[in-house]
Amino acid sequence: MDHFPGTHWGKPRDESFDPYATFPIHPHRPRTDAFAEGVQRTQQPIVTGTSVLALTYKDGVMLAADNLASYGSLARFKDMQRLHAVGDNTLIGASGDMSDFQELQHKLDTLLIDQFVQDDGHKLGPTEIYEYLGRLMYGRRSEMNPLWNALLVGGFKDGKSFLGYVDLLGVTYSSSTLATGYGAYIALPLLRKAVEGREATLTEEEATEIMETCLKVLFYRDARSLNKFQIATVSAKGVNISESRSVATEWAFAEGIRGYGAQTQ
Repeated sequence: MDHFPGTHWGKPRDESFDPYATFPIHPHRPRTDAFAEGVQRTQQPIVTGTSVLALTYKDGVMLAADNLASYGSLARFKDMQRLHAVGDNTLIGASGDMSDFQELQHKLDTLLIDQFVQDDGHKLGPTEIYEYLGRLMYGRRSEMNPLWNALLVGGFKDGKSFLGYVDLLGVTYSSSTLATGYGAYIALPLLRKAVEGREATLTEEEATEIMETCLKVLFYRDARSLNKFQIATVSAKGVNISESRSVATEWAFAEGIRGYGAQTQ
């Protein structure tokens, strides 16, 4: 109750004034943002994609990735496209955190818009996109706020194929066969055996068959993979990302594995 109404009419209430000299006077605390005292960083990836595979063939570059985005060990999103066209002659594939990949897609789209607005007759090619991503990832890593992705960059420009790798630390390198995630352990040896030394003669049909074989092996071995994938090519004809597809698998051999199914011994 306010026993001195005349002194406060038309004035805002003052919590710091105590007319009865009671003790203690409750201090007035201004409203503050609960998160103002600290900057939050991503400590680990949450919704993730697994392996991306890539190879060089005689007409260009081919990339492949499944459509699964896992929430931990839960196969949560089964229609995630992890291959993304950047302009007319560049293609990227991403494993790792999918929200960070979406951030990268936004940055690349903005970069292309800025390039288009300049209208100077120049277009960013695969090597320029590769260098940009390498500097971007290294810069974010240096700020202790990395984008949790491993990327493959493929392209075809001026009659030459390009294939490169970029990871969350800014590590970059090029090769005729590349893979990220679990595929770097399981599928990359198969790719090297089938492709290296044949880059100039390997046809698109043969490259597709090699990719499907590697993806089938990954589906057998990688618990975070899915038998639903896309294969993309970039060549003189431009970028083409296929519709989702699958391959025939055979699980009868598992009956002979100890511990499988209803076996007790």
